[in-house]
Amino acid sequence: MTTEELETLRYPIGKFEIPQEISSEDIKKWITDISELPEKLNKAVRPLSKEQLDTPYRPEGWTLKQLVHHIADSHMSALLRFKWALTEDEPTIKAYDEKAFADLYDSKFAPVEISLDFISALHAKWVILLENMGASDFEKTFVHPQSGSRFKLKEILGHYSWHTRHHFAHLNNLLKNKGWQ
Repeated sequence: MTTEELETLRYPIGKFEIPQEISSEDIKKWITDISELPEKLNKAVRPLSKEQLDTPYRPEGWTLKQLVHHIADSHMSALLRFKWALTEDEPTIKAYDEKAFADLYDSKFAPVEISLDFISALHAKWVILLENMGASDFEKTFVHPQSGSRFKLKEILGHYSWHTRHHFAHLNNLLKNKGWQ
């Protein structure tokens, strides 16, 4: 497999770039992406067998099970980052090692249904928060401790919209390539 083919498998929808301008329509679209992910994941993942769930989505990549558990971990962190930025003055958020999280026992051995149910509940709660935020709320910021960069919540919403589509594309591409759909 060529380096270019591996890069396409790693980033099937491309890498995230913060748009220069973010409109209210962008925000609505991104909230829709967040709200639709649980149903899409449930339809795609629940019918899969243990063997299918233990299949990596790319060479040297996570298994589908680890991928779903990663989404749960990542989006739990996202909701907390939103809440911190909405309730504190430019907080420094907590970063985490996503690869190390994906190698923990729960990501490798817990039934995938636990994270599917968690993502459904988490996204329902997150969407209520997002749909009730005003324009000034989306301007609030937090600081990322590793880079020291400040991010507006509207930028982070765009990132997590991309994150939902990025990882769903990993899952969906494997299902298509294996004929599992």
